[in-house]
Amino acid sequence: MMFSTKAEYGVRVMVELARRAGEDPIPLAEIAAHDGLPLAYLEHLVARLRKAGLVDSRRGSRGGYMLARPSSEITMAEVVEALEGSIAPIECISQSADGSIVCSRESGRAGSGRAGTESHACPTKLLWTRVRFAIVRTLQETTLADLVLEPALLHPTPLPTSQTIPTRASRKSIDREPLTTGA
Repeated sequence: MMFSTKAEYGVRVMVELARRAGEDPIPLAEIAAHDGLPLAYLEHLVARLRKAGLVDSRRGSRGGYMLARPSSEITMAEVVEALEGSIAPIECISQSADGSIVCSRESGRAGSGRAGTESHACPTKLLWTRVRFAIVRTLQETTLADLVLEPALLHPTPLPTSQTIPTRASRKSIDREPLTTGA
């Protein structure tokens, strides 16, 4: 499952607002320029975040956007849902009004020549329900403050290059070197 650029860019805007919380409102053009993101698209995303009660805005020459609540009170589940809508790992899985998970492929089907109906259960609903709950739980347990406090998670360490990975020949030479013990 892949989230769209709505979630990616929206989370980046929220992180930038959280980093600069307590300062004057931040113009969206400043965030767009800083992160190399399209301003018109960010305006659309911030409108969704504002409608969800996650950001506030101030007009005027010193206007811009700020968080509506402290970053420790804003979960990534709220942000992603405001931007993407309900989270579903595949298109046939959704959440009903009562909170239960339904599969659009499950239904009562007419029996084959018999009176009455035959129930059709989705054989993979359990898997996709578990995947959905794991994603939602992770998003619910991650606050905006977590992302600001843990910048290393946003910029992972690069993978080793071929220059840093020992070759088979170098591993053999290491294996042949005698072990020395400190006596």
